Amino acid sequence: MLVLSEQEWRERRSAHRERVSQWTAPHRQRQHHQRKHPVLDFLFTYYSFRPARLERWQPGVGVALENGREFLSRKGFAETPEGVALDPAALTDKRRDSAEFILGLLSATASRPARLGCFGLHEWAMVYRTEPGDVRHAGWPLRLGHRGTDEVVESMPISCTHHDAFRFFTPQARPLNALQPSRADQVRLEQPGCLHANMDLFKWAYKLDPFVPGELLADCFELAVRVRELDMCASPYDLGELGYEPVAIETPQGRAEYVRRQREFADEASVLRSRLIDTCRDLLAWGSRQAA
Repeated sequence: MLVLSEQEWRERRSAHRERVSQWTAPHRQRQHHQRKHPVLDFLFTYYSFRPARLERWQPGVGVALENGREFLSRKGFAETPEGVALDPAALTDKRRDSAEFILGLLSATASRPARLGCFGLHEWAMVYRTEPGDVRHAGWPLRLGHRGTDEVVESMPISCTHHDAFRFFTPQARPLNALQPSRADQVRLEQPGCLHANMDLFKWAYKLDPFVPGELLADCFELAVRVRELDMCASPYDLGELGYEPVAIETPQGRAEYVRRQREFADEASVLRSRLIDTCRDLLAWGSRQAA
C-alpha cells in the first residue's frame, strides 16, 4: 500500500481540480447562459461524466491517504490501518465485468496498426444530403454549402471503423462506408488511428471511476479535448467565429495535415491506452487478492 501524506494528496487534489476547471468552468457558464458550443459541448453531453465528477480527484487502487477521513463521505472508500483507501467491496461483479471488457477492448485495439487517412469524413457523412436546417449543428454554416459537402462525400472513399460515429451517418451515407460497423463488431474493428477510439479513452477511464487515478482520467480528458478540436476543424462546418481554423480535407494539403495530426494523436493515445490497460490489470489482480 502506497501511503500519501496529507500534504501530498491535498496538493494532488488541488492540482487536478485546477487543471480540469479550465474546461468545466466555461461549460457551466455556457449552460447558465444557455449557449451551445459545437465543439466542446460534446465532451459533456455525448460523454456522460458530469463536470463535478471530472473535478473530483481519486487516488487509485493501492493508495492510502493519511488523515483522509473526508473521503469516507464518498462511495467506495473505507478506513484501513494505513489510512483511507478504496474499499474492495466497491469492486462488485458488475464493475469487475466492466473492467474485463475494457481490458479486452483496449488490448485488442492496441494490438493493431493504426489506420490513417479516413480524413474525418464521418462528420461529412452525418450531414450528407440533408436539408438546410437539419444538420447536427444547426446555426453553423457549412464551409462548402450543402451541395459542395455532398460532392466531397461522393468523391472520396469512406472507411469509418467506429460504430458510435457510423451510427450517426445519414441513411444515404451509410451504404457509402466500406464497413458497416455494429456494436457487436467493436472489439474486432476498433483501431488506434481512429479519432473517436482515442477520444473514447476518456470514456473508458471514467467507466473505471473511482478506481482510476485522477491524473490518468485528466490526461485522457485533455487528449479528448484536443482530438475533438481536430475532429471539428476537419468537419464541413465553418467555425472560424470560434477561432477554429479549418483543416480542409477536400484539398491535398488539408489531407496531409489531417494525417500528420492523426498520427500524433495515435502516438499519444497509445501511451494512455497502455496506462489504462495496466490499470485494469492492477484492478482485477487487486480484486482477486482481496477476495482470496
